[in-house]
Amino acid sequence: MELVPTQDEVLALLRETGALQKGHFECLNGLHTDINLETALAMRYHRNAKTLSVGLSRKLRANSELRAIIPELSIVSATPAGLPVAYGLCEALRAGQVYWAEKDGRDVPMRFRQFLEPVPGEKVVLVDDILRSGMLLTEARRLLEARGAQVVAMAVLIYQPTPQTRGFGTLPLFYLAKLDASYYAEAGACDFCRRGVPLHQVGIARQVQEHEELVTAGSF
Repeated sequence: MELVPTQDEVLALLRETGALQKGHFECLNGLHTDINLETALAMRYHRNAKTLSVGLSRKLRANSELRAIIPELSIVSATPAGLPVAYGLCEALRAGQVYWAEKDGRDVPMRFRQFLEPVPGEKVVLVDDILRSGMLLTEARRLLEARGAQVVAMAVLIYQPTPQTRGFGTLPLFYLAKLDASYYAEAGACDFCRRGVPLHQVGIARQVQEHEELVTAGSF
């Protein structure tokens, strides 16, 4: 495998590790789809994590403007799920630092951990494992810019656009592979719902459901 793996090589790695799943899934934005990615299943293996992180870092290094400011860059993950990508990128690039944003529920504002704050003028590459709707990346960008940071690029392992994916204007976006999936805006239009295929909620939608179930059961 080359230093920048091809799209086919990336998708093959995700399939082999079980990270690329087929079925009936509900995304954070409510869309139903036939493909789900759980990149943690691939990134748990150091060799895979290094292959993907180094490949993505090479794409960033190819940009002359970014290459000139690498030592002062902050690599900021929009979610905890993107942390392995962020740390891998920081190591491969030898960038300045890594930190992350958190979100405890769908309707809860995104925040940084206590004492983790950007400084005015700080140059940031905003990172996550996947770009689907772009909701969380958009919120993280706003949070950073509200604190005076300058987001200079975005980098994700996989770009999986949906009919509702947010645009980021002229901000450079780097990714290793693009994944096309089928999407349904509502249950009535979903082939899987009509066929009675079990639905799996993924991401924060699933976390919120599990939290509500625990509260209802009196576990808190």
